[in-house]
Amino acid sequence: MYKIEQLIKYHYFADVLRTTGLEHITDPLTGLISRAYILGFARSLIADNIPFSFVMLDLDNFKFVNDTYGHSTGDDVLRSVSASLSEYIEGFGVGGRFGGDELLFIDLVHLKYDDKKSFFAKLYNDGAVLRRSYHLTSCSPFITGTIGCATFPDDSTDYDELFSMIDKTLYRGKSKGRNCYIIYVEEKHRNIEIKKLAGHGICTIMQAIARNCEHVRGMDSKFRSVLPMLMDEIGITDLYYMDGNYIMRSVLKSNFSEDVHDIKKLMKDDIYRTNDIEELKDMAPVFYDVMKKHNMETVMVSRIGMNDDTDGYLICAEPRSHRIWQEDECAMMYFLSKTIAAGIRLDGDTFPEH
Repeated sequence: MYKIEQLIKYHYFADVLRTTGLEHITDPLTGLISRAYILGFARSLIADNIPFSFVMLDLDNFKFVNDTYGHSTGDDVLRSVSASLSEYIEGFGVGGRFGGDELLFIDLVHLKYDDKKSFFAKLYNDGAVLRRSYHLTSCSPFITGTIGCATFPDDSTDYDELFSMIDKTLYRGKSKGRNCYIIYVEEKHRNIEIKKLAGHGICTIMQAIARNCEHVRGMDSKFRSVLPMLMDEIGITDLYYMDGNYIMRSVLKSNFSEDVHDIKKLMKDDIYRTNDIEELKDMAPVFYDVMKKHNMETVMVSRIGMNDDTDGYLICAEPRSHRIWQEDECAMMYFLSKTIAAGIRLDGDTFPEH
């Protein structure tokens, strides 16, 4: 993808290309700069004291693309995204492949916070690279990604620390639901620990949910005991449930009460999720109207029940249109729903009375 004339204007690549062929410094699949050389470029800029923004892009749910359409289509997506990214940053810097579905790029122009914000907003919202469908031979997958960014020398003058910053901000974006960009800001991000953002693993979280539910009696107490954990791990601001009377209620807001009797029309499986509530309009118009009324733009619904018996539903609904519900988040809600259903049968739990 990259041509010699595009690269030799940078001293680092001009020096490398004197002894190394272009085919040896570019990634064979994407045509971007290969990992060793894009990182070498970053190190050379620091050594020469040339300011730049260091950016890592991770494609969201790329395993789903491979599993659904096949690895050949996954390769086509990577090539297409890489071509779009290279075109978007032309004149600003150089893009590279870090590995798998993770891309890196170095931006020599957008260095101040507002400039970076504008640059990323266009990358996401103008159909340039992300939040767009890539029309391939057999399918048109909609591709999103998560970005972490830090800038030399404003954020750090040390390569390892700078790389750690983009790693932290990337994981921060993933913890917020992906499909977003996070620009490093010292007061917000300096104390971030990736191990905390990454959580303790789905098994550990499920064990904690089970323990919390075992130690309290009553469905209301169980909801309240697990909500802080869900707020931390999933990034939700509240937890909703629908009782046997088809009334949607909130764990935190006692006066929240909405008829959502057609929610069951969505449930062809134990979990329903969407980050575009317009999907609800025809399938469940009453539920759709409630979501619109409360400015909710993304929703996940999990069935509370055993076998063919349905006791109610748990609902995560958030006013973030680009939130993407992840597989591990769905697994947590599924597990909690089954735990609540078991409590109904074993402990005689009932939905809170209002």
